[in-house]
Amino acid sequence: MSTPRIREAARAVVLDENDRILLLRYNESGKVFWATPGGALDPGEDYQTAVRRELGEELGVADVELGPQIATRTKEHLVQGEAVQQVERYFVVCLAASRVDPARATQTDGILTWEWWTLTDLSATDQTVYPVGLTELIDRFLSGGAPDVPFAFTG
Repeated sequence: MSTPRIREAARAVVLDENDRILLLRYNESGKVFWATPGGALDPGEDYQTAVRRELGEELGVADVELGPQIATRTKEHLVQGEAVQQVERYFVVCLAASRVDPARATQTDGILTWEWWTLTDLSATDQTVYPVGLTELIDRFLSGGAPDVPFAFTG
């Protein structure tokens, strides 16, 4: 049995002026879920550059100021049928909802739709949202700022 290849990825916890979070809806091999914007690093790219590029590609947003890294996540899963060990870093991005324009997106990567969620709606949903524990992470950030050490998601 071989070890899955490492796939580094940068993700954005995008919050608007009303503290809503932007989530993207995907259908991968019949599995429908919501997730934060982001994706794999290109060769030679750092996490910050990757998350800015991904926001442009997926949401049509340019010139984004990144906030702090607030979390990490390591998870084995399938990407286009290949088992990978995905290593993610999550960065806060605060921007006005009106700046998001998927019509300007250049690479939608199978995104079905996007939606702004309140924390109340997010905590009450029965839909699958990744990463598990996102609501608590955002709540901690909004009430206490960025952690000294990024939170480590376990799932």
